[in-house]
Amino acid sequence: MVAVHFYEKSNLVLSQCRQQIPVVDENIKIKGRKGKVMNVQEVRENVVHVYVEFEKVVKKQALVSDNKKKRR
Repeated sequence: MVAVHFYEKSNLVLSQCRQQIPVVDENIKIKGRKGKVMNVQEVRENVVHVYVEFEKVVKKQALVSDNKKKRR
């Protein structure tokens, strides 16, 4: 078992104990977000840091609201 720490830029996203270590350019899904492994760095014999780049989330814009005052 290897402790795998997933990072996005410098932020820790997830830590897992895994049998297999992810490879570079592998598509991966963490916490419902799709991403790609950019770099794998072995820190110690049983600790690995994996750097992931997630796809950009496109937020839908709210409908244009009416600026008219409501009448009672």
